[in-house]
Amino acid sequence: MAGGLQALCFAPGPLPAWSLPFVQIATLAVLAALTFQAAGPRRAAALGWLFGLAQFGIGVYWLTISMHTYGGLSLPLAIAALLLFAAAMAAYTAGACALAAWLCAGHGHPQRRAPRQILNAVAWASAWTLAEWLRGTLFTGFTWLNAGYAHAEGMFAAWAPFTGVYGLAWLAAFAAAAAALMIRAKDTAYDRSAAAVVGLALSTGLLGIAASHIPWARPLGEPLMVRLVQPATPQADKFRPELFLPSQARIQHLAALPPKSEADRPAVVILPETVLPVFQNQVPEIVWRQWQEAVESMQATFVLGAPLHIDTPAGDRYTNGAIALRPHAEAPSPAGMAWHYDKRHLVPFGEFVPPGFRWFVRALQIPLGDFDRGAARQPPLAIDGQLLAVDICYEDTFGEEIAATVAPDGLDAPGASILANISNLAWFGNSWALRQHLWIARMRALETARPVVRATNTGATAVIDARGRVLGALEPGRPGILDAEVQGTQGLTPYVRWGNAPILIWTLLGLLLAVRTRRYPA
Repeated sequence: MAGGLQALCFAPGPLPAWSLPFVQIATLAVLAALTFQAAGPRRAAALGWLFGLAQFGIGVYWLTISMHTYGGLSLPLAIAALLLFAAAMAAYTAGACALAAWLCAGHGHPQRRAPRQILNAVAWASAWTLAEWLRGTLFTGFTWLNAGYAHAEGMFAAWAPFTGVYGLAWLAAFAAAAAALMIRAKDTAYDRSAAAVVGLALSTGLLGIAASHIPWARPLGEPLMVRLVQPATPQADKFRPELFLPSQARIQHLAALPPKSEADRPAVVILPETVLPVFQNQVPEIVWRQWQEAVESMQATFVLGAPLHIDTPAGDRYTNGAIALRPHAEAPSPAGMAWHYDKRHLVPFGEFVPPGFRWFVRALQIPLGDFDRGAARQPPLAIDGQLLAVDICYEDTFGEEIAATVAPDGLDAPGASILANISNLAWFGNSWALRQHLWIARMRALETARPVVRATNTGATAVIDARGRVLGALEPGRPGILDAEVQGTQGLTPYVRWGNAPILIWTLLGLLLAVRTRRYPA
């Protein structure tokens, strides 16, 4: 039950936004309490696995929509695949609980003093954070439902520029351990020890509230007028050849709608991932001319998501990418593009085929399912004094990679002033995936002190400021445009400078200290 409730904490609905941090800590506290009183690591691992199975089985239930509704997999097989995936992700939770139980074995006795109980909480938080980091790193990583995402709002949110989402996961786990120790208090001595841990957890929250006023970034240049386009093309229609021309005409009309006034004319129009659902060298010339006419009518740069076929001296490359169309330029040809971006962090099964799983990808009938990776560092798109770092869909779930686009490169070329995500979550229907992805984007804004703009096919198309606040959003599932003034920023947060290194060092030090004191108990 606690694992199932944890799954509700990563975006509002059905729970209200203000409650997410508290419910997340409370449900994790249940698991922490059971781990502390478990008979041994094996028992703790079993409890953690059940918690994780419920969390992932419910939290990413929307994977069955892509596999069954759009991938053609039978519903029983789609559900079985979801449960197998949830079981694999739950293994990380099981490992965290087993490690914490081993480190804290015999140290939960009421006579143990406050330093020991603080160390127990540190051991639990460090084991949990290590498991979160491993889950987000191994086998290309899966960071969805990281405990830190529940704290895009709340008293821990201001720690994001210091520690990133893994630091928030550590703080949330420490607070959960404090609550668990308080729940298990049986006498006055133990009450005082547990209260000391609770006091430390509350102190970190109060420090976070105080840190929320630190101005990590300052404005760069003039605000940029941005138009975000949400075509709301049904996924079932997106790749139907007979609908290609009418769909392109509809999207072009939407993108080129006249602004409210000349002052509101956008400098950049951003469209979603695979808004062109065929490789750019397969797009008919008439469609390219129509897109260029829309660009000229708006006198704006258009950013379009498209699969790209790039001819290089080393051979042909196929990428999930984005291209820019500029005014007063020739329509792009299959041979060359003025600016383009190649997605670097691909989705297993959806965008590349893991070894031994080609049969499964064929069964899913997913088009465009085997791409090449883009370079780790790619030039941002320069528009009116602002630098836009484009990322595609799933990429913005990896905070360290997004932070790298904000930092200067080795040649001191400046990093991005605005982050732009283009996505197509129509694969998952009007599900929790849309809201969860918006919450993830808010975390990227907090970590980097950069505004984030999101152009999606069906939602959530939104503008987020450099403090992680949603300034405007379109209703999911309905076609529309969102025009907004976006202020680019400059300045580097500690997280952009150092990435995950500080929280990983802190986590490892906590684990090493717990190992040492386990050998030499107080």
